[in-house]
Amino acid sequence: MNKKLHTEAVDQLFAAVLSLETKEECYTFFEDICTINELLSLSQRFEVARMLKDKNTYTEISEKTGASTATISRVNRCLVYGNDGYSMVIDRIHPKSGLEE
Repeated sequence: MNKKLHTEAVDQLFAAVLSLETKEECYTFFEDICTINELLSLSQRFEVARMLKDKNTYTEISEKTGASTATISRVNRCLVYGNDGYSMVIDRIHPKSGLEE
């Protein structure tokens, strides 16, 4: 993990996120803390990661999500060489790669 990220402010942000109990609370918090475009970009990257794990092609992913090949490639690099954050969360919400569509 990146040591530059480990700050008191980031710790407080993560504590705030961990305090959220429902999707509605998530919507309320994230609509305040993120711009609409930031939130849509985050959700797009997560969808790209899900589709990559489900072995979709770059073309299929781009057509469905609107993501550029650069974004798809960046997410793929995280899946292959990153900290396994995407995989950890995807596997928790979609066990055994039984991804919902």
